[in-house]
Amino acid sequence: MIVAGFGFRQAATLASLHDALAQWGQQVDLVASVTPKAQAPVLGELAAELSVPIRSIDQGSLTQQAPQTQSEAAQRAFGTGSVAEASALAAAGPGARLLGPRKISTDGMATCALATGDPQ
Repeated sequence: MIVAGFGFRQAATLASLHDALAQWGQQVDLVASVTPKAQAPVLGELAAELSVPIRSIDQGSLTQQAPQTQSEAAQRAFGTGSVAEASALAAAGPGARLLGPRKISTDGMATCALATGDPQ
């Protein structure tokens, strides 16, 4: 299963999320982000367009992951170096692995990371 983890600013648009995901060039089975971002309308719109479910990741699970990249802003706000990478890993389950470092939308408003695994 391929999980797309997302991190994004409050002002991110659907186009921002699409742009970050499109840089991977592959289909996903699930989208995920930290609560409350997972409940943001923009992520719901993306999931609906992709016809995939959304998984909300609590901050405790997020901080237990080992992202490849480090953002000081994400570290301060969420206790992880990358919300996208940590969300993808947490949602993909034990033994998940990232397919690479997060991709950043051209407008800088969203990040997307893909992980493969077997969600519980």
